[in-house]
Amino acid sequence: MNYIELFHNLTFYAMYGAAALAVFVIIERQIFYMTGRRDASAILRLMAGTANDATRIPAAFLERKSTPVQLLREALQSRDAKLAPARVEDLSEAIYLSSRSRVIARLWILDTIVTAAPLLGLVGTILGIIDTFAVLASSGISDPSGVSKGIGTALYATALGISIALFGLLFYNFLRECSDRLNDQLKELLLRITDPSH
Repeated sequence: MNYIELFHNLTFYAMYGAAALAVFVIIERQIFYMTGRRDASAILRLMAGTANDATRIPAAFLERKSTPVQLLREALQSRDAKLAPARVEDLSEAIYLSSRSRVIARLWILDTIVTAAPLLGLVGTILGIIDTFAVLASSGISDPSGVSKGIGTALYATALGISIALFGLLFYNFLRECSDRLNDQLKELLLRITDPSH
């Protein structure tokens, strides 16, 4: 096996690895968003009404580790500290930014895979064609089926890269929408808790 063929095979392994990583991120983020939206909706339901009463929330619920519950705990601590309104507003902004970073975590991996997969596929195609031409140069066109097979394998790399990118792009856009919805719920929750009129 020559170096060009080795690198050609490595591009396939890299694309398979990228596809597996994309599937892992998609599943992990989907579970995160489903849990987060469920807990945020439950908190908003429990605090429904004009009183924005966080005392209705059971203590056991506050032990959960989801992002909305963490935001709730931090916001309640800042509210109970009896700070000046400007300080409460600064703390609320810091709490929201911290929660937002957890919500959009790991989406950059999917974005990178969407960008890199077609490029990896193109590299695989180029290396495959170079390898095919190297075989042609050394042995001539004595085996046309071998040449066709080599070019077919080279083009498969591009098709695989584009397929991974399309798959990743569909889920990336879907997950961005999920993250925006969860962030909106977190913002609403934070505004209700830190409302100075209550």
